Amino acid sequence: MSTDRPLKVALFGSGRIGQVHARNIAAHPDLELAWIADPFIEGARTLAAGTGAVAVESADEVFANGDLDAVVIGSPTSTHVDLISRALAQGVAALCEKPIDLDIERALACRNTIEGINAGINTPLMLGFNRRFDPHFAVIQSRVAAGEIGRLEQLTIISRDPAPAPAAYIATSGGIFRDMSIHDLDMARFFVPDIIEVSATGANMFCDYIEEAGDFDSVVITLRGRDGELVTITNSRHSAYGYDQRLEAFGSEGMLSAGNVTPTTVRKYGAAGTEEADAYLPFFLERYAEAYRNELDSFAKAIRSGTACSPGFDDGLQALALANAAEESARSGRAVRIENPVKIGQL
Repeated sequence: MSTDRPLKVALFGSGRIGQVHARNIAAHPDLELAWIADPFIEGARTLAAGTGAVAVESADEVFANGDLDAVVIGSPTSTHVDLISRALAQGVAALCEKPIDLDIERALACRNTIEGINAGINTPLMLGFNRRFDPHFAVIQSRVAAGEIGRLEQLTIISRDPAPAPAAYIATSGGIFRDMSIHDLDMARFFVPDIIEVSATGANMFCDYIEEAGDFDSVVITLRGRDGELVTITNSRHSAYGYDQRLEAFGSEGMLSAGNVTPTTVRKYGAAGTEEADAYLPFFLERYAEAYRNELDSFAKAIRSGTACSPGFDDGLQALALANAAEESARSGRAVRIENPVKIGQL
């Protein structure tokens, strides 16, 4: 790979997350957004027009390019396994959005395939758990790892969306645990890598079409780490006051916490109230904008150095296994013991 030119990147998917990645790739000094692939070609053309990329309809057109260095996969979940496998088969680095697949057996089969392809090559492969790159959460994790609050005893993660996703999205999402909670389950593993037990409770509080789809709109998950750590995750598909994203790490010698982010730190004081602040950032696109940029930068650096990415494929497998266990627990009313779905060799 030439080091005197930007890395040529192809983006799969021109939807909402594809638009985020397209802007970030185009703005990155070491990356060139060369192709945008989407069978809904008009979306690809519109996005390409603003970034200088070439719009194509198929993966075949992307992988036919011998100077392709990397792919970013923001296409539907059902395409992830095939695109990951094809990229690594050609020695092309891949950054793929979560989840790997809704079927863990298919994801495990993909792992076996790419492990054989990647043996001794170490083509970078990153899973898109961008919240690990959020500066607020990342600082807390590093300080916990450094022992600043002593032994970690409890981790609390709160994640509530401002409003439910459309019914058509819910129907194909894989359910709240695989679609929404999976980010928080990975965040839990960022702090407590070895989870041995999952308990979850789900409820239908406010959205008829989510209930009709057989899914929950509100869930609480409790995880137990091998060293006794307790993790509580609270998720809701709605929040009247905006996108609610908080984290608290409690240890034997203190606590670290990260609250919600507002556009400014300005507070209003008056007769009607005090400490009145701006509304929280509207949704994940705004709240995690910096995290997406940091994630992409880490991916680019891994390509240049040939080092393994974190989070990697196995992190995606573990998060999916926890999501499956959470759903099983919520449906059965019983705690689920966890057996690692893979022996971590960190793909």
